[in-house]
Amino acid sequence: MAPDEVAQNGWHAVPRDAGVIFGGKPYVDKPGPLLVSDMAFPSEDPVVAKVRDFAAEKLPRQTLHHSMRVYYYSTAIMAQQFRERAAGFSASTLALTCLLHDVGTARELLAASRMSFEFYGGIKARELVVGLGGAQDQADAVGEAIIRHQDLGVDGTITLLGQVVQLATVFDNVGAHPTVDGYAEMLHEDTREDVIRAFPREGWLGCFAATVREEIRLKPWCHTTHIPDFASRIEGIRS
Repeated sequence: MAPDEVAQNGWHAVPRDAGVIFGGKPYVDKPGPLLVSDMAFPSEDPVVAKVRDFAAEKLPRQTLHHSMRVYYYSTAIMAQQFRERAAGFSASTLALTCLLHDVGTARELLAASRMSFEFYGGIKARELVVGLGGAQDQADAVGEAIIRHQDLGVDGTITLLGQVVQLATVFDNVGAHPTVDGYAEMLHEDTREDVIRAFPREGWLGCFAATVREEIRLKPWCHTTHIPDFASRIEGIRS
């Protein structure tokens, strides 16, 4: 694996336990405001552009907006909490991961396989990225991160890309993290509010909670069941 691919695609191993990364604190560095206008989206990348069109076609509007919020939250987290890795990190790889991290919940895919949505979604995302001309290593990184984006826990390691996306998705879904006190302080309030203005929530939590319940109904063995009372926790935070 080429060194530049490691940096670009976030293959650095980091603790799965976010509390270790943050030293039990809400953040590594106190965040300042980063607005959407401060964070570029790589729309000039043809693979990203095609994947965004694909996501817009296959996913509900609420899920697409969630995916875009996750991109901007992840970008801010990388820039402010993982500064030493941010310079070489690929915005395209991050964008592809964020756009496709919930693709397994698309209506036509959720019931297409008995696999848990993030596992099947990770496989389909990898196939899509390669099929659209993306590099294999980039596609592998995207698939790995999607498969593990709900892999909450404290043991072992995860890729940097996977951890950053996991942090952002958990933030957008429940506003808390099981291993980090004061987790919401990881992002500046102005960042959160500006991202939501650009990509409104529009009842996202109700939409996602319904999807969680539907997956569990269809697949009572699914990986989502490892998060206790997940649907209720989602609904209990904010709409």
